[in-house]
Amino acid sequence: MTARIYRPSSNVMQSGTANARLWVLEHVPAAAREVEPLMGYTSSSDTQTQIRLKFETLEAAEAYARKNGLAYAVLAEHQPTPKRVAYTDNFKNTRKTPWTH
Repeated sequence: MTARIYRPSSNVMQSGTANARLWVLEHVPAAAREVEPLMGYTSSSDTQTQIRLKFETLEAAEAYARKNGLAYAVLAEHQPTPKRVAYTDNFKNTRKTPWTH
């Protein structure tokens, strides 16, 4: 069973960085999900995918994986590119598309 360690990106709908500081260890699904024929639910017999562990540092997550004998892969950390946008940019003459309202 392999695991992936990554740092999740922040929510694109909000400007805060609430859950983007922690590192997450997730197990990679061992089997594909199946559609249950009676009710149509999507299910899986793999219970390891329900576990998400959060760590303060990457080293702590790697130490946990090594201690428990998990094969793991560290995904590259995503660094957002801040874009400075002002309300007055909506009314500039140099806009590519005309502002209509």
